[in-house]
Amino acid sequence: MAKKPEQLTPLELEIMDVLWRLGEANVQTVQEALPRELAYTTVQTMLNILARKGRVTRTKRERAFFYIPAVSRKKVTRQAVSEMVSRMFGGSVEDLVISLMETRQLTPQKLQRLERLVRESRTKHSREDGDGEN
Repeated sequence: MAKKPEQLTPLELEIMDVLWRLGEANVQTVQEALPRELAYTTVQTMLNILARKGRVTRTKRERAFFYIPAVSRKKVTRQAVSEMVSRMFGGSVEDLVISLMETRQLTPQKLQRLERLVRESRTKHSREDGDGEN
């Protein structure tokens, strides 16, 4: 059985956010771009952990390592949502949506957007199927 990738910790996610935004950065640049102050060595350690986990790659230029995201934000998001749905809702996306509605996380505006996305998805799939039916 394949090992599932580890979820990012909150600090790892903050660092990945910086790298996704910048594309490539050394430790000092990441440290300066973080929303909170962290010691240089802390940022360096976290980047090395992310490299060991395969979430970033690093290359040495002159005397500094530069870190580049090895996974996309979309992929990390998809993995986190999938795991959360599995753990919290028994794999039921419907139960997730119901929970969002019950806790008023889905505002009427967001619900309208979701309905529009569903309609667009149905239209796209019916065109791909070539039958014109929903």
